[in-house]
Amino acid sequence: MKKFRFLLVLTTILAMLAVSLGAVTAQDEGSLLDTIRERGVLNCGVSGGLPGFSAVNTDTGVMEGLDADFCRGLAVAIFGGPFSEEMVNFVELTSDVRFTALQAGEVDVLHRNTTWTLTRDITLGSDFGPTTFYDGQGLLVRIADGFTTLADMEGASFCVSRGTTTEKNITDAYRGLFGEDPDLVLAAGPQENLADFEAGSCDVLTSDKSQLSGLRSVSSDPSALAVLADTLSKEPLGPMYLEDDSAFGDVVNWAVYATFQAEEYGINSENVATIIEEQTELIATEDPTDEDVNLARFLGLTEDGYGDALGIPNSFAADIIATIGNYAEIYERNVAPIGLARAGSLNDSWTNGGLLYSPAWR
Repeated sequence: MKKFRFLLVLTTILAMLAVSLGAVTAQDEGSLLDTIRERGVLNCGVSGGLPGFSAVNTDTGVMEGLDADFCRGLAVAIFGGPFSEEMVNFVELTSDVRFTALQAGEVDVLHRNTTWTLTRDITLGSDFGPTTFYDGQGLLVRIADGFTTLADMEGASFCVSRGTTTEKNITDAYRGLFGEDPDLVLAAGPQENLADFEAGSCDVLTSDKSQLSGLRSVSSDPSALAVLADTLSKEPLGPMYLEDDSAFGDVVNWAVYATFQAEEYGINSENVATIIEEQTELIATEDPTDEDVNLARFLGLTEDGYGDALGIPNSFAADIIATIGNYAEIYERNVAPIGLARAGSLNDSWTNGGLLYSPAWR
């Protein structure tokens, strides 16, 4: 009897292993990477209309912002350089349809100021990549109203985007202070929230502080508005993609990490071509230093390149930096103009006391 049970357990384990290995093989053969390459374009879900992160420049018609740049970085990593705008299809999504669009395959990835939460991670059939912006929920008010903190806002109404962590956070915070639910004025997205706020439909606009700063910058009178010091939550924002496709997920992740590591190396969009020339000469010498070898490998100049392991061009990191720059450049170009200084913030490099940190390129 014991022998029978042992054989039954062993057979079950072997069957499970066979299924698992079959799933891995099928996953490798059917990675989204192949689909994207065959299609010839990356479908990247963004917010749109959110200054600093994803908004169309009305003069050029080009989607700009931190999220938009990370879409470009991922596209050039997959297809190889040089970059062209035809590599990316920016799909503008409201917060209440973004997850459905990802699950339905309408977009390949979300770079859409989406907060990484436990329930989203485990219930939506998705995974999150590296945090590209550390944020927290705040409160945008009219200075004339005299609000200085959430504790002043009993009876106030709040403009909120529907289907977001913001909606839940303000409800919890308000209920904790006043013992009842707040009056919420719900809308599809940030632009609609701002319109409602400016029309007087609510007393306070609440969202991620980065979003509030961007909305304030395009309001009819920015000098009349203020983002309060209150921080109601942790909001780590970054890429989101479907689970069970490690090949695609790895490329998404390391495309982001490349911008962090490039900043550590001192490589940017202006000097990357020169550094490639210098490293090509150094690596050809008989005795290059370990530092030279590591930098050359990062730039795709050695035979044992990282791109081969990921199934993309070995030059992917160099192509990304040539296209969008390192993280510091991305931030200064997109986020600093809406009034959010990087120095001393969580979004600074770990070498400067921030949280941006890349795993080892080994």
